[in-house]
Amino acid sequence: MNLKKLLAKGYAVSIFSIIVFGLISIFVHGDKVKRFDDSIISFVQEFETPRLTGIMKFFSWIGSTEIVAILSIIILLVLYKFLHHRLELILFIAVIGGTAVLNQVLKMLFHRSRPSLHRLADAQGFSFPSGHSMEAVALYGVLAFLLWRHIPSAWGRRILTFLSMCMILAIGISRIYLGVHYPSDVIGAYFASIFWLTVSISIFQRYKDRQAGIKKKELE
Repeated sequence: MNLKKLLAKGYAVSIFSIIVFGLISIFVHGDKVKRFDDSIISFVQEFETPRLTGIMKFFSWIGSTEIVAILSIIILLVLYKFLHHRLELILFIAVIGGTAVLNQVLKMLFHRSRPSLHRLADAQGFSFPSGHSMEAVALYGVLAFLLWRHIPSAWGRRILTFLSMCMILAIGISRIYLGVHYPSDVIGAYFASIFWLTVSISIFQRYKDRQAGIKKKELE
């Protein structure tokens, strides 16, 4: 598949994501999803056990700002010191940093209170969209993108994609299970973060293509 088709797909995904997020935000702003949210939380928490609660708290911890920051620093050091991928480093910073800023802006815009049902963990701040879920998509999404080209086998790439999706879903579900986010917070966060991720990657790919074109002309 050529670059133009890849970019077209990227822009299509970003447009679709922002449209879906917009629809979700309308329902959330009008408090029209409360019944759906409460029913999903109740259903998920029916599986509550001490062991499962411990697992969910672990995934929630993995998705916390502190751990995401530590993982991001480690990844940045690997990209800079070992792989010498400075352009990829800029993409990584743009995705992670941009997602964090976007999440705070959206939280301040919607001012949604957190759920008041059975709470299994403490959480501060506004609820919509979920910061843990947005950062999970950003971190594991951009990491999968950067590692993809270095994995030669199709099976290796499938495993990479599967593991990334598992981490994203596990972190999002943990927030619902622990009662600190509504399901619509998590779903909205996924689409908001996918929007920023795909836009960032599309700009990155377009820039790389232009740089390759310039170098090609210089060699001719």
